[in-house]
Amino acid sequence: MERKSLLIVVVVLAGLGICFASGALVANETKKDYPVQPVPFTDVRITDEFWSPRLETNRKVTIPYDFKKCEETGRMENFDVASGRKEGVFQGKFGFNDTDVYKVIEGASYSLRLYPDAELEKYLDLLIAKIATAQTEDGYIYTAGQIKTKAEKQVWCLSEPRWSDLRNGHELYNSGHMYEAAVAHYQATGKRSFLDVAIKNADLLCRVFGPGKNQGVPGHQEVEIGLVKLYRVTGNEKYLKLAKFFLDERGNADGHKLYGPYNQDHEPVVEQSEAVGHAVRAGYMYSAMADVAALTGDADYIKAMNRIWENVVSRKLYLTGGIGARHRGESFGDNYELPNKTAYNETCAAIANAMWNHRLFLLHGDAKYIDVLERVIYNGFLSGISLGGDEFFYPNPLASDGRYKFNKGSATRSPWFDCSCCPTNVVRFMPSLPGYVYAHRDDVLYVNLFVGGSGTVKMKANMVQLKQQTRYPWDGHVKITVEPERSDEFSVYVRIPGWAQGKPVPSDLYRYLNKSDKKVTLRVNGESIALDMEKGFARISRRWKKGDVIELNLPMPIRRVVCNEKVKENAGHIALERGPIVYCAEGADNGGQVFNIVLPDDMPLEAEYRKDMFGGVTVIAGKASGLYPGEDGESVVTKEQSFLAIPYYAWSHRDVGEMAVWLPRRVSLNFDVQ
Repeated sequence: MERKSLLIVVVVLAGLGICFASGALVANETKKDYPVQPVPFTDVRITDEFWSPRLETNRKVTIPYDFKKCEETGRMENFDVASGRKEGVFQGKFGFNDTDVYKVIEGASYSLRLYPDAELEKYLDLLIAKIATAQTEDGYIYTAGQIKTKAEKQVWCLSEPRWSDLRNGHELYNSGHMYEAAVAHYQATGKRSFLDVAIKNADLLCRVFGPGKNQGVPGHQEVEIGLVKLYRVTGNEKYLKLAKFFLDERGNADGHKLYGPYNQDHEPVVEQSEAVGHAVRAGYMYSAMADVAALTGDADYIKAMNRIWENVVSRKLYLTGGIGARHRGESFGDNYELPNKTAYNETCAAIANAMWNHRLFLLHGDAKYIDVLERVIYNGFLSGISLGGDEFFYPNPLASDGRYKFNKGSATRSPWFDCSCCPTNVVRFMPSLPGYVYAHRDDVLYVNLFVGGSGTVKMKANMVQLKQQTRYPWDGHVKITVEPERSDEFSVYVRIPGWAQGKPVPSDLYRYLNKSDKKVTLRVNGESIALDMEKGFARISRRWKKGDVIELNLPMPIRRVVCNEKVKENAGHIALERGPIVYCAEGADNGGQVFNIVLPDDMPLEAEYRKDMFGGVTVIAGKASGLYPGEDGESVVTKEQSFLAIPYYAWSHRDVGEMAVWLPRRVSLNFDVQ
């Protein structure tokens, strides 16, 4: 059979996004789905000065780098040992190390879909063949459990015999990442080699788990997302049913011994209302709930997610979009527990938060979810990967003294980790970003993100191309050219970001201290139009013809942000934002230290674009008050000094030293890092 005949017609949001199939290996008529559909990343081309270099770095540096690290650390060889082709011990401390290989395959597959590469495709063929030989006849594959060696006792997440420790074993977690990678590879190449491995494993799970069978649930949610993707591409409803089963069994003490809040297994998912426990597990679970709700119409799932989302954005969201306050358990803290120096904010959790918010937008069509998504991708996610593409943050704190080794033994970015879930998550999430830019519903076309490039959207019987010209996030002027194949009536909904409307987040957790009288303006073909708002979008309904131009201007004053008074750590402090970018002060720009800096409310600040810094960034410059010891060694003197703040995502690219997002507004003798 020719390769083209194997390819299905798909709409894919790559990476950790959603995969919709309009055709399938098995005939499937899906009656329910997300009301809003994303425009696939394959139909969007990014050519701007901000994201385009990052996508290229991911393709040319991070993907091969991560594969090399997986080879050097024995992650690849584990499959050979598990298959019997080689003798040896399991290499690595964690039984879920297989997933690192799967995630890089997923990212590489997305790259192949956009940039054909015969050498990379051949590499994947050989790697997938290696994985396939490790799979048992009945479909099981989990190298840590298959390799019988003296090293077993040293491996965390080892499950022997099978399914004996679902809470910690991570067999199901491994399977979920394998399914996502297999679907991505199939859609990129048309080859069934990896997809068949995934289907064989999923069929095993369907035989083992379910009503009247093993009623255990995974300790780390992920398999549910993978099962939904398999359902979409195969049309086999048993995969969707198993995903829902795993979700419905959480909090059900009749089926298994409950794991507790850490694993979000303390009460049924439809009864949960607060984000608790391990932040990545939670984010993956909420994303899976959204998928299942969209495909089944389960209203109770949606109600639960709405409650939990309100809890997060009102009480547990960092200014950078990060989630997970505590190192202990990589978990959410209590309401309003948002420390800075000890913030965890795992890069994987930022990715999970972005996934979840995008899905909620697809369910509700409300821009507030894209506001959170945008905050994540420009700040809490992007800080996790260096500009060079080969160094990473696992946690992403909002303050650092340059000594506390918060990053798994380092006070700066690291080239790899024993548990390298974050580097391999970045490599598959980065190429998914084009799939977040546009969406559509009936005769409505959504412009969610402002990114230079183009996108093609199918609107009923018409094809519409959108071209964006912008220097966002440094400049708020956006020019959108609308090019329908034929003149037609439809609506373009242009998101007006919450930050441009005076609200940093859709809650009272943060607010702007300084008001701005600068207004958002909108033009069509040079003519000013009023903002006709609906759920955070400016609606423009008209008969569109080729060459029509929308011009959006989003003023970008420097904003001082203050925190809800219930967040004790930030009392008396401010943070700085401009547009979607959160800023920080770093010692490298401020005389070697930042914890002696006071930034009074009336101190003037200016935005300056500096082409020579970090590939080109807008910085915030001005004056601040610096506190220094007096000559007597006991008193404190205040001196005016130069002040510079850089985008938070760019910190820790120079000398290891002090960094702070939140700065005191008034002179105080207590400047201990938080």
